[in-house]
Amino acid sequence: MKSDLNMIIVGVGGQGTLLSSKILGQLAILNDLDVKLSEVHGMAQRGGSVETHIRIADHVYSPLVEPGTADIVLGFEPMEAARWAHYLSRDGVIITNSSRIWPMPVVTGAVAYPENLYEKFEENNIRYKTIDAQQLADSVGSPRSTNIVLLGYISSLLPFSYEDWLKAIELCVPAKTLEANIKAFDLGKNAYLVKE
Repeated sequence: MKSDLNMIIVGVGGQGTLLSSKILGQLAILNDLDVKLSEVHGMAQRGGSVETHIRIADHVYSPLVEPGTADIVLGFEPMEAARWAHYLSRDGVIITNSSRIWPMPVVTGAVAYPENLYEKFEENNIRYKTIDAQQLADSVGSPRSTNIVLLGYISSLLPFSYEDWLKAIELCVPAKTLEANIKAFDLGKNAYLVKE
């Protein structure tokens, strides 16, 4: 991967997108890199759409990722990932949790949950990878650590050491949840390595 990173994390409120961006910010700081984060919340925190822009480089001047420039769109929910696909660069990739969580517009009946999302990615030559992060988080008895499973999954794509990831997680999560979060991270990391 190149030395700078443009990334968007998208999901539904309550999934831990903001904690994930905080961990990525800590990674940048641990590696003496400049980082800018920009968070946008949808309607009412829990259940609404949430997006976070993350830019890491030697020098970052704007916190926003421009359409067509994202290296990674990390989707905590497949429909949300699809909504942000236009932000990908030509060589970018969508990494998404395969577990569906109906966003508020679907719950209220304003829109239908789109079918065949992955087929649409393929039709549009969009690179993507999926992982059932919810199932892995559940398997370690920590259903709220889906976000950490996803970070583990993308960790092989980013130029940061395993030790730095663990330090960043330790700096950002409550001490009582650290062990479960490290297990979740390792499950995600191993899932990526097995798929590759």
